[in-house]
Amino acid sequence: MALEEQIMAEMKDAMKSKNEALLRGLRAIKAEIIKAKTDPGAGGVIDEATEQKFLQKMMKQRRDSYEIFTQQGRADLAAKEKEEMDLIEKFLPKQLGEAEIKEAVAKIISETGASSPADMGKVMGLASKQLAGQADGKAISAIVKELLSK
Repeated sequence: MALEEQIMAEMKDAMKSKNEALLRGLRAIKAEIIKAKTDPGAGGVIDEATEQKFLQKMMKQRRDSYEIFTQQGRADLAAKEKEEMDLIEKFLPKQLGEAEIKEAVAKIISETGASSPADMGKVMGLASKQLAGQADGKAISAIVKELLSK
């Protein structure tokens, strides 16, 4: 089932159950779908890669806001961001754990022959492509730095 159809079905359920938190998150995702479909060159159709890209972007925005609200002691706003993060996560592919990311990055390092932090750009390019949608860029970057500085 396409993401848009899935969102619409869940929106109907959320409206019936009067779940405002769920409905708010679903409406945010639906707005991004509409925005992506109306972008120049999209032709009213979006592919799965584009869907994943904007879901990742939404997740990063929510995560950043959550951290800021938590630091400022705004538990009410942090709770809303957390609810939306949990919802968006449902539509993203399973995220890799630290050990899985390390394994993938180590394999890339051995394939490229990278040996120093100067080779980080080469490794990051490949790692970002291979782990797209499965790992956060910050996590990948930290692991690449760690493995190349050994």
